[in-house]
Amino acid sequence: MGWFLVMLAAAAEFIGVIGLNKYNEDKTWKNVLLFGGGFGSAFAFLYMSFNYLQVSTAYAVWIGIGTAGAVLINMLFFGESRSKGRIVSVILIVIGVVGLKAIS
Repeated sequence: MGWFLVMLAAAAEFIGVIGLNKYNEDKTWKNVLLFGGGFGSAFAFLYMSFNYLQVSTAYAVWIGIGTAGAVLINMLFFGESRSKGRIVSVILIVIGVVGLKAIS
């Protein structure tokens, strides 16, 4: 259950990232709700996961997934750089997250 909540938190963070980018482009209430609701839900799901997982591990995995996901979302949908260095860095983040999950 704890890992499921961390995954929900990461998915909600992706929604927050999309909302943040959209709010940066167009300051509407819809984008504020997307931004605030996404990040607010992410923190709520992450907090609930602490009942099942160690805080340090759950937080590190959530941050890793969120960082990698935010970079990929911005590269795919918002035109950010797709340099080899960025892609290799995202792969290293994913390897670290998988390693943390595997040993916990």
